[in-house]
Amino acid sequence: MRALRVLLIVAVVLGGIFVGLDRLAVNYAESEAADRVRLGPARSGSTDVDIKGFPFLTQVMDQRLDEVDVKLTGVEATAGGRKIRIGELSAAFHDVTLNGDYTSARAGSVSGTALISYEDLAAASEREVKVAYGGNGKLKVTGGVKILGRTVTKSVVSTVTLVDGDTIRVRADKVPGDGIPGLEDLVRKRTDFDREIGGLPAGMKLEKVEAREDGLAVAVTGKDVVLAG
Repeated sequence: MRALRVLLIVAVVLGGIFVGLDRLAVNYAESEAADRVRLGPARSGSTDVDIKGFPFLTQVMDQRLDEVDVKLTGVEATAGGRKIRIGELSAAFHDVTLNGDYTSARAGSVSGTALISYEDLAAASEREVKVAYGGNGKLKVTGGVKILGRTVTKSVVSTVTLVDGDTIRVRADKVPGDGIPGLEDLVRKRTDFDREIGGLPAGMKLEKVEAREDGLAVAVTGKDVVLAG
């Protein structure tokens, strides 16, 4: 019985040491990965990496990770040839394969959400407008139009949709005409716009858009995506 107790104690101690070493290794790997992770041509202000699964060391030996969660902040992408800032991009990469020297990785699948502030969306619209949350999943777009030499401010409730898998479309649901011929066209020229989103890595695409209080949430998915390189 004494020998069994000693064996159990040794097993617990060795197990604790292994767990400690495993956690140290994953913390180091996450720090290194945060400095190396690149998602196509897009640039980010900061990167956080969270490697899932236990034990980590056996995953590394197999050169395959179950899941890697990445959060990028201050991402610079492109929209219709113009830069657009994505406040935060959070994505989960599954079935991640590491190359032989651990300098790059490729994910079998990815899903995540990009959050664009309404201020950044307005800046990318090429319109002198203000964009805000309008409630019930709608946008409120406000802009000035000239009528008989005077600038009149008009606000419309707009629907935002995803077109062709890469373009954000904003369209006013209804424009009050105020009995003035041509006013609706003038307002729509100011408030309606399309913006194609580029700068994402190969294999990733936009899935859907949703207007929320904290900004425009864009769901992204992908397959066979390069995570680092």
